[in-house]
Amino acid sequence: MKKLTRPEWTLALCIALLPPIWAVLAPHIGVQTGAVALICAGVYSAAKGDRKKAVPISLGFLAGDIWSIFPLWIMKVLSWNQDLELFCILFVMGGVAVLIASAFPKIFYLPAWLSGWAIGLTIMSPLGFDSIGTYPLQIGGAMLVGVWYVGVFLDAVHRVLSGSASRSRQHTGRGSKEP
Repeated sequence: MKKLTRPEWTLALCIALLPPIWAVLAPHIGVQTGAVALICAGVYSAAKGDRKKAVPISLGFLAGDIWSIFPLWIMKVLSWNQDLELFCILFVMGGVAVLIASAFPKIFYLPAWLSGWAIGLTIMSPLGFDSIGTYPLQIGGAMLVGVWYVGVFLDAVHRVLSGSASRSRQHTGRGSKEP
């Protein structure tokens, strides 16, 4: 069995403490989609927790959230075979999302856009366009909480607790390696 290091213990503490604060707070401020933050934090983490990517990741999630509204509206308006509608809409919108995000990688992080789109569709499709209410706003807010609170802030707290921020300053002689 591997001996756990200080960074592993402090990461466990941060994960045990900070996300549950959001989970408890979210319903009290009217957010029914709080768990979305955890999914989005996972995407941020998969991007190696790179703070330079936090804005494009956030914009990718928000683009995906907005992107998920359009299929619901289009399917309400069209009167084709439902399976054919779904296939055509996802075909076109998926391809266009990839092209836009690929053309503007400093603005949109493609994995976040596609994940955000899937999250939005998963939550809102059963409701239908006429019943989505404030869900797009709740989803978008939870996405930002996932990137900035559970991702960036948790990482900063973890760095301080684990001592990696001070080691980075000592190693380079000029502040942290992170911006």
